[in-house]
Amino acid sequence: MANKIETKDVISLERIGAHTHIKGLGIDENLVVKDIADGLVGQQAARKALGVILRMIKQEKIAGRAILIAGKPGTGKTALALALAQELGSETPFTSIAGSEIFSLEMSKVEALQQALRRSIGVRIKEETEIIKGEVVEIQIDRPVTGSGQKQGKLTIKTVDMETEYELGQKMIDCIIKEKVQSGDVISIDKATGKISKLGRSYARTRDHHVTGANVQFVQCPEGELQSRQEVVHTVSLHEIDVINSRAQGFLALFAGDTGEIKSEVREQINSKVAEWREDGKAEIVPGVLFIDEVHMLDIECFSYLNRAMEHDLAPVIIMASNRGITRIRGTSHLSPHGIPTDLLDRMLIVSTNPYEEHEIGAILKLRCDEEDISLADDALELLTKIGIETSLRYVMQLITSAALVCSKRNGKQVSVEDIKRVYSLFVDVKRSVEFLKEYEKEFMFSDSASGGGDSMMIG
Repeated sequence: MANKIETKDVISLERIGAHTHIKGLGIDENLVVKDIADGLVGQQAARKALGVILRMIKQEKIAGRAILIAGKPGTGKTALALALAQELGSETPFTSIAGSEIFSLEMSKVEALQQALRRSIGVRIKEETEIIKGEVVEIQIDRPVTGSGQKQGKLTIKTVDMETEYELGQKMIDCIIKEKVQSGDVISIDKATGKISKLGRSYARTRDHHVTGANVQFVQCPEGELQSRQEVVHTVSLHEIDVINSRAQGFLALFAGDTGEIKSEVREQINSKVAEWREDGKAEIVPGVLFIDEVHMLDIECFSYLNRAMEHDLAPVIIMASNRGITRIRGTSHLSPHGIPTDLLDRMLIVSTNPYEEHEIGAILKLRCDEEDISLADDALELLTKIGIETSLRYVMQLITSAALVCSKRNGKQVSVEDIKRVYSLFVDVKRSVEFLKEYEKEFMFSDSASGGGDSMMIG
């Protein structure tokens, strides 16, 4: 009797976050904003303003500046900052922190801010290294008769113009065996590190069918000298250089996680060394971006430090976001717009975000359904949009996943109005929660509203 073999497809799981659908700012080369593009909807003025800032950052014409993205909750402030990060790419350092993080780290507030600032400044270091590049003619590896001991060998490598034989040590032999190098391969060897890289097979070996596979790439045999000098570029942040030079374990300290406080003397030495590299043409500074969300959570000491840090030569672009109106500056009894001191506000470019209109909320919900691979009926989308206008965009975005679970429970293929009504009755929004509290406030413990004390409460 034949055995029955069952096969199952392996599906990779990827967590879908609140902003995974954001791919960029949705603007073209002429700074023309598309209404719906790259996961963003609406906010044309704010996106265009950030597009101008993006162009200035890429051209390295802006540094030590501060931008404030201000607007009511749920208007896409964090999404805009993340879209800017997507546009900048991996070459430009981008650091994102929340204002409340500064007070939860096991170091002083100023040190935490300084580390975040130096993470956002890249140093592009240029080095010259000697490379041996050519086609492998022959590999000889001599193994000890006893089976133990050091291996020895010879490597014959050539270019179109010359051929040379090199003695091989144990380390190089191990690298050749690991990379499965054989005669006919075109390779490059970094003399400083001994790293071997296979570039492909020589065109002269196209008839070697026994080593030719579907993924084999054929390249020309190099010309000229075997040894040549090649420029290698590394990009690291100032903070990484700080950690390497301030810890006994050096480079390995980057993987330890807990970097601790770094002495100011170390940073001064590094700044002077980087300045020397810049003068000699060995390095250049890459101004990055530091994004501080919930900036109103910082106190007056942090704001004072940021005010001074922005004047430093090695300062990134600082983008802040706040959803506060005129409120108290933390650590003082003074009121100020967005909870930020006015002397710091004077130095900022302020970008405002506006509340979304009905058709924009519908477009955002549709984007989220596509991102989460959820099929939503047209009337259900219309109902969700109306709920979003009455409550908040964040609330209805949470209802999408919940409604999809209710739909799958009844083996449905499309989320219907009934599914939306079901989850709407199960999970209350802020307004309905406040109404419930007011109705039953006497039954709750420590209710300040009953005695008339406590801070004023704003719902909306």
